[in-house]
Amino acid sequence: MKISVIGAGNVGASCAEYIAIKNFASEVVLLDIKEGFAEGKAMDLMQTATLNGFDTRVIGTTNDYSKTAGSEVVVITSGIPRKPGMTREELIDINAGIVKTVAENVLKYSPNTTLIVVSNPMDTMAYLACKTSGLPKNKVIGMGGILDSARFKYRLSEALNCPASDVSGMVIGGHGDTTMIPLTRLASYTGSPVSNFLSADQLNHVVNETMVGGATLTKLLGTSAWYAPGAAVSSLVQSIVCDQKKLFPCSVWLEGEYGLHDICMGVPVIIGKDGIEKIVELDLNAEEKDLFAKSAEAVRSVNNLLG
Repeated sequence: MKISVIGAGNVGASCAEYIAIKNFASEVVLLDIKEGFAEGKAMDLMQTATLNGFDTRVIGTTNDYSKTAGSEVVVITSGIPRKPGMTREELIDINAGIVKTVAENVLKYSPNTTLIVVSNPMDTMAYLACKTSGLPKNKVIGMGGILDSARFKYRLSEALNCPASDVSGMVIGGHGDTTMIPLTRLASYTGSPVSNFLSADQLNHVVNETMVGGATLTKLLGTSAWYAPGAAVSSLVQSIVCDQKKLFPCSVWLEGEYGLHDICMGVPVIIGKDGIEKIVELDLNAEEKDLFAKSAEAVRSVNNLLG
């Protein structure tokens, strides 16, 4: 079972590391355009195999897509972050070109693969991959909601002063600081609504801290986070490869679900060997529906910047 990760930066390498350690794939291929970079990351990871007790083979390659042939899943982390002075249009144009080229090269060698899009702006890049790859819509998945939900549960556990494993919660909508929707009404602490334990002010604080989760880490680290994004991707890959049927919020193509068409948005889905096996429609209240509609408008405005 081969998994390929395109882009050997912090997120890509972290994703490859978690997949290897979980030991559910026979091979992980790291590919990067920087000469020797992916090879070095792969060698470094392989030197942890006896220490971390995994048998997964990790190999690196410089822009040789033939090494990715026969991949069950391909993760696209390639792209550049927005830099000072760069317009949103410039960022989208550059990353759209990268994602489109990567998808084309990947599909030459793995035509039946499942694509996981991590590159930003993620919802728009997932939309682009759906529109241009030729893959069935269930085979293109944007990874954002899983990460946002993990951050939401972390903040809830912090407020509740309890283990994160006792908390259930989900974030839907766009993968952005102003477009994500942490669903506090549906969040629970060992089966009981979190509103039984936290005040409205506390829940608002949790929501606000969740929505700026990525920006908070970027400010602290001086760059984007990588541990949690890598772990989120690896969990999504594992659910596909191992046919786990896990329910995750992912950015997926909507054809009438939630009243939307021609857009990729973060909604709960069942993930198994066929990729997206079912889109789950939550019974949102009026306020949540309004927030979701506004989130969709914001995502569409970015989509409209695609050349």
